[in-house]
Amino acid sequence: MTSTAPRKATVPTNRSSKAAMAAALRDATYEILPFKTAEEKVLAHVPRDVALTVTTTEAKGVRPTIDLAVKLSKAGYSAAPHIAARNVTDRAQLRDILDELADNGIDRLFCIGGDAATPAGDYPDALSMLRDVHDSGRSFSSIGIGGYPEGHALIVSDMVEQALKDKAPYATQILTQLCFDSNTTIEWARQVKQQGIELPIRVGIPGAIGRQKLIRVSASLGLGQSARFLKKQQNMFWRFFLPGGYSPNKLIGNLAPAFDADDNTLQGLHIFTFNELESTEAWRQRWLSRLG
Repeated sequence: MTSTAPRKATVPTNRSSKAAMAAALRDATYEILPFKTAEEKVLAHVPRDVALTVTTTEAKGVRPTIDLAVKLSKAGYSAAPHIAARNVTDRAQLRDILDELADNGIDRLFCIGGDAATPAGDYPDALSMLRDVHDSGRSFSSIGIGGYPEGHALIVSDMVEQALKDKAPYATQILTQLCFDSNTTIEWARQVKQQGIELPIRVGIPGAIGRQKLIRVSASLGLGQSARFLKKQQNMFWRFFLPGGYSPNKLIGNLAPAFDADDNTLQGLHIFTFNELESTEAWRQRWLSRLG
């Protein structure tokens, strides 16, 4: 298991950067995988003021995602399901999903294209689905879209940039994919603002997880999806096998000054927990205690 105790060298000394870092950690969101023990782990280890997102897996589709989001919402959490466009067949199914969310008091969602090789129906990408979400008349307090500081494994960079511009009017925030290079994330966020996109950006970082956990998660996804997961997250995967492994401490320490800068819209952290919730929440609380 990798060490996750805060290191003094990563704590910002600038007072405003320190405050910005504390605010980002207090307002962090957790990403949850819809596995069998997920609800139990959330109830045991996650405070109810931490907002959650629930991923969609290609193998199981949107049903387990919605079911878990509903259960967590009824337990007092603010839970946003990932709705993968390529898993939704048509406008009728989308409306059924939106109606079910509304009936269960869920007013947050995260719209992504999804990793399915072939769309299940009418939505080849997130933009086409976002337009129908907008036209549905349903009101959401938060609609998240994906951001890609290091680009997308399957889409050329110019198309990714244009897609972000096109999706921005339908969204309230951007949640980035994992990126281990703080400079890359900060420069990308500056470019996003220069392009006129003013949406707040939550930076995606892995939680306090170890190498073996990543391997188990990969295996549980199934062979085909696991291969796609590793391809998309190959940067993360190999970091876990470098000498010393991975710790989120240095990454958020390097990001801290950017949360206090006005040349970007970085405003929070989105933590990919891989359902390692006890260690991730303990790590977050240690940081908050240290930052005061």
